[in-house]
Amino acid sequence: MKLKKILGITGVAIASVALLAACSSKSKDTSSDTSSSKSSGAKETVNFATVGTTAPFSYEKDGELTGYDVEVAKAVFKDSDKYEVKFQKTEWSSVFTGLDSAKYQMAGNNISYSEERDQKYLFSYPIGTTPAVLTVPKDSKIKKYDDIAGHSTQVVQGTSTATQLTEFNDKHSDKPVELNYTNENITQMLTNLNEGKYDFKIFDAPTVNSIIKNNKLTNLKTIELKSDQQPYIYFLFADNQKDLQKFVNKRLEELQKDGTLAKLAEKFLGNKDYIPTKDALKVPSKK
Repeated sequence: MKLKKILGITGVAIASVALLAACSSKSKDTSSDTSSSKSSGAKETVNFATVGTTAPFSYEKDGELTGYDVEVAKAVFKDSDKYEVKFQKTEWSSVFTGLDSAKYQMAGNNISYSEERDQKYLFSYPIGTTPAVLTVPKDSKIKKYDDIAGHSTQVVQGTSTATQLTEFNDKHSDKPVELNYTNENITQMLTNLNEGKYDFKIFDAPTVNSIIKNNKLTNLKTIELKSDQQPYIYFLFADNQKDLQKFVNKRLEELQKDGTLAKLAEKFLGNKDYIPTKDALKVPSKK
C-alpha cells in the first residue's frame, strides 16, 4: 500500500515537472513570437476618410478612389516604413464623426480651414489652393458677388460656404440669401442649379469646371470671385495624431520641393500653380 502511494506521488511529480516544462517552452515561444512581431516592423494603419464624389479632389475611377487629395495622400505615404494608408469612402458628415470616434485617423476631401474645426482637429500644412467661383445659369441677372442678395442657393451645414453666406446675410439682413441646407453632393447641387431650381452656387473652380464638363451642364457659367487671399485646403487629423501630423507635414515639404505637388495639381486641378508656396507651408493656426 505504501509502495502504491510512493509510486502515485512520484507519477504526479513527474507529470508536474513535464507540465511546467511545457508551459515554460510555450512561454518562450510566445515571447519569441512577440519579439519577432516587433522586430518585423509591422506598419501602423492610417484609415483615411474621404467622400469620393467630389471630382477632381476625391472620386472613383474604374472602381478605385483617385483625385488630387487621394493622390497627394498616396505620395505622402509612399515607401513609408512606419505607416500604410487605407482609404475609406464615407458620407461628408461621417468624416468628422469618424475622426471624433477614432474610426479614422486622417481625412482629406477639399477641406478648408474653419475656427470650429480648429477646436477639434489637427490641420496639415496646406496641400493646395482652390479659388472659388460663383456659378449661375447663363441667363442669370447675377453678375458679381453682391448680386446674390435675395437669391437662393444650396449649402451643406458646417462648410466654409455656409459660414461665408451666413456672414453675408448678417451684413445684408434687409435682403438675405435664401439658404437651403442639404446633404446632396456638389454634382447634384449643380444639376439642380442647371435645371433652374436655385439661383447660384459658390464652390471651388476646379470641381465646378470638372462637373460642368463631365455632366454636360450646358446651362451654367462661372464668375470669378475677387479675393486678396486664395483659400487653402488641408488634410485633417484626429486630435491625438500629432506624430502622424508631423510625419505628413514633413513629407508635404518634400513633395512641394521636388515638384510632385505641382505635377498632381496640373493633372487634377488643371493648373500647377494651385499649390502652396514654400513660405505658406505651415499649420493654419495653433491651439
